[in-house]
Amino acid sequence: MTAYQDLERRFARIAAIGDALGILSWDTQTTMPDGSNDARAEQTATLTVLAHELETDPRVADWLAEAEGDGSLDDWQRANLREMRRSHRHATAVPTDLVEATSKAISACDMIWRTARAESDYAMLLPSLTDVLRRVRECGEAKAAVMGLTPYDTMLDEHDPGARAARIDALFDDLAGFLPGLIERVLEKQARDPDPIRPEGPFAVEAQKALGVRLMGQAGFDFNRGRLDVSLHPFCGGATDDVRITTRYDEADFTKALMGVMHETGHALYEQGRPRAWIHQPVGQARGMAVHESQSLIVEMQACRSAEFLSYLGPVARDAFGGSGPAWEPDNLRRLYTRVERGFIRVDADEVTYPAHVILRFRLEKALVGGDLDLKDLPGAWNEGMRTLLGVEPPNDRLGCLQDIHWPSGGWGYFPSYTLGAMTAAQLFDAATRADASIKPALARGDLGPLVAWLRANVHGKGCLFASGDELLTAATGRPLDVSVFKRHLETRYLGA
Repeated sequence: MTAYQDLERRFARIAAIGDALGILSWDTQTTMPDGSNDARAEQTATLTVLAHELETDPRVADWLAEAEGDGSLDDWQRANLREMRRSHRHATAVPTDLVEATSKAISACDMIWRTARAESDYAMLLPSLTDVLRRVRECGEAKAAVMGLTPYDTMLDEHDPGARAARIDALFDDLAGFLPGLIERVLEKQARDPDPIRPEGPFAVEAQKALGVRLMGQAGFDFNRGRLDVSLHPFCGGATDDVRITTRYDEADFTKALMGVMHETGHALYEQGRPRAWIHQPVGQARGMAVHESQSLIVEMQACRSAEFLSYLGPVARDAFGGSGPAWEPDNLRRLYTRVERGFIRVDADEVTYPAHVILRFRLEKALVGGDLDLKDLPGAWNEGMRTLLGVEPPNDRLGCLQDIHWPSGGWGYFPSYTLGAMTAAQLFDAATRADASIKPALARGDLGPLVAWLRANVHGKGCLFASGDELLTAATGRPLDVSVFKRHLETRYLGA
């Protein structure tokens, strides 16, 4: 076997362990009894260490060096080799004992967060979160020494290859300067328009699930390779050819869970659409989390909250819940689904205020990792940031700094992906609808097929053939990420500009 073939076999085994970890993670967040946490933490740590040892085996470095001199590789193989090298660089920078300690710290903190959030008790979480941050910093510092980056930039790079805080600062500063004025103008416009009428419940969970499953199918979700469940925090996870998405239901309001389902369906379509020939190789993975978030947002925000799709959804939702009257009219649903309000909770935020939530978290986690902010001072810094960016102050930590699972579960450097993804989604949707005039008329029939077909060709099926999200975006739209497209989308949808 050639060195390259040895690498393919090795990384396929690593991918299989990653799939097992994905199913364990799904189970932890959906069905695992609380008393099983210690055993699950040991299982997760063991598999994480096994994958790390497989990748840091000294033979892998030799195979990489030999394969990089092989002139017979085609474009996909060379891209696969590039992704292997990137992953290997991250893995070998961190010693195995630190990998294991970090995994166990995360498992412990994740479970404590669930109780601390429910009880709005930040002091309960602080010791375990401090341990997680210490471990995460150690990993970042170890990688920084090898990669020539800051510790925080290594965390960004892990989620989005090539992402750097300096560029995100520039993009987010631009957006932060734009958002307050936009929010004010939108709220003033809303005050002049009729208030939306909320359909009256209760909305049975089974009816909500049935409608969600129907729309998932119309979007192209393959139920032979995936499923829908319930969790405290909606997510898309699972494994290759076993994509698990979750939502949470409210019998008083069907609108949140339904769009939550479509959001996670966007993620799932990306996973189910990755290039089959490379499905177990690094080059067959998603091209970073900003692109992944763009796929959830292009389905939920760009497509399913469009006037075209809502004209279809109105009568379908009315029939699903046995409703009647003006609350179920498409124009009323449009006002509901484009309602802008200053709120405390990121996952419930509208499209206009959501980026402010993300900018706050990006600035805070960068300061925490860099040592410019102490974790004990996080609640105060969080509340101050909410006042500055959104003009509201959370009344308690459950509605403030305890609301997200990301930091307790080790997801440092992930938050920027959400708003980078929103920008990317706007740019992709703009390009898709320019390239295919049938996309918007199809949405008016509830058909996401033409849009998903364009995404399959330009995003899903490309895997990691391109070295970065910007390269993929340039190939698909003709230019790298451009914040002006997102700003124009917000002004058009919410102001009619």
